[in-house]
Amino acid sequence: MVVASLMFALMSVCIKFASAHFNVAEIVAWRGAIGIAFMAAWCRAQGVSVRTRVPMMHVWRSVVGVLSLASWFYAIAHLPLATAMTLNYMSGVWVAAFLVGGTLAMGRLQDLARQGPIVLTVLAAFTGVVLLLRPTIEQNQLFAGLIGLLSGLGAAFAYLQVAALGRVGEPEARTVLYFSVGATLAGFVGMAFTGTSPWTWPQALWLLPIGVLAALGQLAMTRAYTRGATLVVANLQYSGIVFAALFGLWLFGDRIAPMGWAGMGIIVASGIAATVLRARALPNPPAEEH
Repeated sequence: MVVASLMFALMSVCIKFASAHFNVAEIVAWRGAIGIAFMAAWCRAQGVSVRTRVPMMHVWRSVVGVLSLASWFYAIAHLPLATAMTLNYMSGVWVAAFLVGGTLAMGRLQDLARQGPIVLTVLAAFTGVVLLLRPTIEQNQLFAGLIGLLSGLGAAFAYLQVAALGRVGEPEARTVLYFSVGATLAGFVGMAFTGTSPWTWPQALWLLPIGVLAALGQLAMTRAYTRGATLVVANLQYSGIVFAALFGLWLFGDRIAPMGWAGMGIIVASGIAATVLRARALPNPPAEEH
């Protein structure tokens, strides 16, 4: 899982460099196209059929996943790496918030009382969001911060959809392959509206490792969830924030105010707590796509 988090952090570095030369739609399209080639070869090697009995579930998963992915890429381009990564990793807290919201919607107040610790972790996490986004207001980056927050919300919906696909027996490799197809189609459709950027060398080479690192990270994450203890693996994903912070400081000179660091710490602690607390309420979490 630590290797997977490193791969995703390196992917975010490549996105940061590529965003100076390509728009979000282009990056999403090429991330998907490279992912198709990688995952198609992986499915063939593993003997996984690309035929599915639930195509519309894959369509819905791709829609929410691509919206989350595009939002995350936009946040990476306009925010410090650690900030963008933290907001995207809010997905675990959003899932906990969905649990609380579902309990309220069904009027099961007695169950809500038992979910008191989860409610507290959700409230703490959003306190961390306020602290994290406060410096972005001072730097006129609030819009990018809100887009990053939406990327975490979209990732939570995608998480639930991937879990549903797992329950109906869809192999992880097939799910990732169809997500890559969806990202490619959405990216090229988006390019019809945003236009295309001139290909300049060697800047265009940043597009290649984005797809490769995403696929390698996905495979490492899948192996971690398959072989390791779910709670340990789920919490180790937050190491990606540490990697992103180090890369941001080293490569881009990112400067995050003390209030922002405090917000990140609260979000990470709340995310870990939410993961532990919701373990009894949800099936084992699948590997989430990036």
